[in-house]
Parts: sequence; structure tokens; C-alpha cells
Amino acid sequence: MTVEATSREPTGIPKNPGRAELGLRATLLFPNREIVEQYYVPLIYTACRTCYSELEPDEIFRRAEGGEIEVAKMQRLISNVIESGHGSTIEHVVFTFGISGVSRTLSHQLVRHRAGVAFDQQSQRYVTFKKAATMLPQTIAEADPDVRERYEEQIEGAMSLYGDLVGAGIPGEDARFVFPNATRTNLVMTTNLRALIHMSGLRLCTMAQWEIRRLFQLIRHEIFSVSPFLGAFLAPKCVPLGYCDEMNNRDGHCPIRPHKDRVLEAWAEKAQAARAAGKELKVNQPAS
Repeated sequence: MTVEATSREPTGIPKNPGRAELGLRATLLFPNREIVEQYYVPLIYTACRTCYSELEPDEIFRRAEGGEIEVAKMQRLISNVIESGHGSTIEHVVFTFGISGVSRTLSHQLVRHRAGVAFDQQSQRYVTFKKAATMLPQTIAEADPDVRERYEEQIEGAMSLYGDLVGAGIPGEDARFVFPNATRTNLVMTTNLRALIHMSGLRLCTMAQWEIRRLFQLIRHEIFSVSPFLGAFLAPKCVPLGYCDEMNNRDGHCPIRPHKDRVLEAWAEKAQAARAAGKELKVNQPAS
């Protein structure tokens, strides 16, 4: 079975994510494209269809995985269910990533995501570093040379002190206290698709810090490499919402979607114009 590609909605995400010089990487360890194409869409479809079918799940999956149901039909149902907010159906598929070369600043942000995601991280207690790698933010790299030099001296001093402490017999678990947030680290992250969509919605947003945004651009690229259909669901949260709800974007400096304040203002103006014309806007009333 081959999963069909879908058209990509504008998201403000560059086609070539990340900068090589940053040194951070995200690699999809599992599953590969063959597994995703053969099983993932049929599995999600089975979860969706079970809710509305008299058939037993194994029969639905047999038909879906065996090619008796068109891929486009399965994708349409999955898209409709996801867009309706029924996220439990996509918790049945998981993705495992190898993440390397990211700063401890990023990892502290990343591990705040807990529901539907698991992490294992390189230990600064059990690993004795001969030369720990660090991150140099672009703003500091392009800053006044004196400022950059002070930053680099601070980092180098901390790393040198770590080596001296370990050499003096201080346990690594105590010597690591001198490490700065710029210290790079490695992780393995496994997440179900629902959690990945949620994380991507927050971390692909232009309000997110540059490093973690780069990471999720790379993660999105990895998902697209095995399934353009599933990858298309990884987007800034404003894309499925249709508007931006970030307080810091009230000035509209990020143009991907209009801020909700502008949307409400436009609706109010439309309602006022309708009333002036002796009409009332019809609003769908919730079912009683």
C-alpha cells in the first residue's frame, strides 16, 4: 500500500529547515517508510472506523491493510476525525527520534511535554566528559567581538573547571554543577502522533525559541520523509485554528494567520454593518 501525498498548506516553515552549523540533529529511528505506508494509516483508520462500524476491529484492519479500502478514502476519514478534535484515534501510532547536539536549554523545554511522550537523556552523572560540546547562539556570534569573547571565555572557563574538578577526584555528579545551559546533550524521544501534533503546534510557532523551533522543523522533515500525509498535520497551532492566539503577536508581526483580536474585530464590524442594514447575522446555534 502506498500512502498518497497531500497538498501542503502554507505554514511559514522553511522547506530546508535548520542550519548545519547549529550542529543539532533529529533522526527518525522508528518506524521506517515501509512500516508507515503499510500499517500506520490503516491502523489509524481502524481506530476511527471502529467507533462507527458494526465490524470488529481486526476485520476493519484486515480490509484496510489488505488494500480493500482506498487510501484516499482512509485519509479523508482520518483528516475529518483529526480536524474534529478526536485525537485518541492517533494515539495508536508512535514515532521514535534520536535527538543530538541540542543544548540543555532546549532539553529543559522539551521534557516539559509529558502526556504521550517518553524521553531518555544523556546523563551528566554517568558520563565523564573529556570535552563537552556547547552551543553558540547566533545573536552572540554576531554581537560585538568583546561580548562574544566574554561569552566564550565564560564557557571555556566552566569547561576547564569541570576538567580540573574531575582531575582532583571530585565525582562527575558534583563536577557537572559548573556546566552552563549551553552544554549540548543527546536524547531519545518516543511520542504518539497526537502528542507530536500538539508539541509541533507550540514549537513551530514563531513565538517559540529559535533552537527548539529548528528542532521541530527537522522533526517535521523526518515525518514528511516517511509520510507526507501525516507530516502535513505538524504545523504551528494557528494553522488548524485559523487564527493566532499568542498575546505577544497582537501587533500582527507574524503574518501566518491573523490574530484573534483582528478576527473578532472583523466579526463585530460585519455584525454592525448587518444591523445597520436591518439584518442580523445568522450564527449556528448549538444543539439543545
